[in-house]
Amino acid sequence: MKPLNNRKKSQGGFSLIELMIVIAIIGILIGVGIAGYKAAIRATNEAAAVKTLRSIAEQQMLYFNSHQRNSFGTFEEMRKENLLDSRFDGSTPVVDGYVYTMKVIPKSTSAQPGYTINADPQVPTGVSATGKNFYYVDSDTNTIHVNANQQATATDPPIGQ
Repeated sequence: MKPLNNRKKSQGGFSLIELMIVIAIIGILIGVGIAGYKAAIRATNEAAAVKTLRSIAEQQMLYFNSHQRNSFGTFEEMRKENLLDSRFDGSTPVVDGYVYTMKVIPKSTSAQPGYTINADPQVPTGVSATGKNFYYVDSDTNTIHVNANQQATATDPPIGQ
């Protein structure tokens, strides 16, 4: 039989170095996981922004047709007619990490009515970015345009090009 002192030495736990290595590995895994999670959130926000712009454009056409093709609606007017949900309360709503700005062009003797809508990331850069791309749609083409660096306009390329 082994003496009591030798038995305790062979049943020792982790050394401080081994424990620090395990903690470092866990930290690296968490860091990689968080970066992947944030990238997935940004991609989800961008997809939601594109879908939301398409939805608003469709609702604008319903508003336009129900008002004898004389005007497009603001966020407030479209909310009153239940064409948009409560997320679009206010003049510049924030939905899924994107800030939406709409300009409605009234009908005049020299111009047809129209609208432009921009969807810009709430936090465009940095670690906690809510999106990388800026989006734009208008009543003329009803095509969503994208710009990776600044607020998008009608001169930016359409999505997918």
